[in-house]
Amino acid sequence: MTEELRIKKIQMGNAKVGLVFNPLSGRIRKHESTIKGVLGKIPGVILREAKTGLEFKETVDEFLDTKVDLLVIAAGDGTVQGILSHLFTEYDHIDWPILAIIPGGTTNMTALDLVKYDDPEDSARRLSQYISTKPLPILLKKNVLCIEQAGVNKVYGMFFAVGIIARAVIFSRSGIKKVGITGEIYSGLIMAVYFAGLLLRRCTGAWAPANLTAVKLAGKTFNGPYQFLFVSALNRLLFNTRPYWGQEQEPLHVTFVEKRKKALRKYISSIWALISGRYAALKELDGYHSYNSSGIELAVDDDYIVDGEFYHAVSQDGPLKISAAGPVTFLTW
Repeated sequence: MTEELRIKKIQMGNAKVGLVFNPLSGRIRKHESTIKGVLGKIPGVILREAKTGLEFKETVDEFLDTKVDLLVIAAGDGTVQGILSHLFTEYDHIDWPILAIIPGGTTNMTALDLVKYDDPEDSARRLSQYISTKPLPILLKKNVLCIEQAGVNKVYGMFFAVGIIARAVIFSRSGIKKVGITGEIYSGLIMAVYFAGLLLRRCTGAWAPANLTAVKLAGKTFNGPYQFLFVSALNRLLFNTRPYWGQEQEPLHVTFVEKRKKALRKYISSIWALISGRYAALKELDGYHSYNSSGIELAVDDDYIVDGEFYHAVSQDGPLKISAAGPVTFLTW
């Protein structure tokens, strides 16, 4: 079935909707029965629960076998990344349903780049109302990151990071996650801890710079060390920040910061400029880089994260390559 036919069925109100949700996700777990009731009212919905990566893959396989027109994922970034990786690996793009994401996880950068409603119950209710009114679907086509290195399976996702960003995410998966805080408040707490460490000039352990020896980007080669590097297919990140300022007409945003000694006052002002969007103050001469690109290669021996899930790269296995895949069609509301 073509994408145009799927869009028409959504508009006519007779689309087959497959919805998979994780009752253990950070923001669904607290209000599972209410959210499940709201999700079950979506017209034409086939509702399935899944708690493990394997269960999510099996549910997606079931939905594609039954030819759903719209696949709704109510979960966090890591689950969305796992489903995207499964779809790219196992299916031709023409067989994909249109995708929609309800922000159900602890961190929901992917969902909040697509929908306006942070609360999963509110988001589910508005999606149900949206489909019931039979509007012309509002669709957004977005490229996805493809991360690959020799000897390991490709990973597809929306946000890649190495350096202190990756270390902060890995740290957040430890005991602090047990406090039960979710959403951007939780992420802000982690960021506050890390920025405090940076201001105290910590540079080892969890605050160590990225173990990068080379970055190949836009025909240039850059040499480290770097405080962090990230590649994003998202337009906005946490707290609606957009910490990239490249002008190239390419689908992926790449930002990286060199590890350099700076006076404390200048260090604080540069961090604030990065957070607040005053990018004119960030000069490449001072070690701040941002480009838009279709791909990047890294020589790296370090941990990295993709949508909150962490991996490890070894440079002797060859370059870690990040390229644009897709685009993928998402429903937004």
